[in-house]
Amino acid sequence: MQTARTADHPIDPLFLERWSPRAYEAKPMPNADLLTILEAGRWAPSAFNVQPWRFLYARRTDKHWTDFLSVLDAENRQWARSASALIFLISDKVMPAEEDRPEMISKYNSFDAGSAWMQIALQATALGYAAHAMAGLDFEHATTVLGLPDRFRLEVGITIGRVAEANRLPHDLRVREAPSNRYPLEQISYPGPYPASFTAFAAE
Repeated sequence: MQTARTADHPIDPLFLERWSPRAYEAKPMPNADLLTILEAGRWAPSAFNVQPWRFLYARRTDKHWTDFLSVLDAENRQWARSASALIFLISDKVMPAEEDRPEMISKYNSFDAGSAWMQIALQATALGYAAHAMAGLDFEHATTVLGLPDRFRLEVGITIGRVAEANRLPHDLRVREAPSNRYPLEQISYPGPYPASFTAFAAE
């Protein structure tokens, strides 16, 4: 069950409502909803407006659904199969030539793809869905299943769906099925250079 989260400073409630569940209603979603969520990702910012992200997706009723699920590791696959859609976020590792800039290996593709992920997650939340990003993937297998060219990097898999009761999850996942908290702002932001007195700390 979702627990309340509070911010220490005023922010839009959408940021607190967004979290990463694993329990989904195993139901299809309208294609229009998924396209709206991807449209939000499309409008993410990127260095030099290169827009290196690409979205490969399947809804649970699509013919590629089973193949896409096979890219997930076993732990993620056991709950992700109930999602309504599965997206693989990939990024172009090559920054194309433009005017006086030659083609070069990008230093920003993963960072920019992360911006696209966050906009996907927030738009999903705004529509009453939830999104969960996963790095637990079979990256070698993904190259074949997704047909990835060498210049593209698989960043994460993303599930989208309506949140369901946690009791459908295995016990080890059920006990973790709640929004997580965050470090206090004063522990992660500093008015000046990185403090020499900093020590590691654990999330509450």
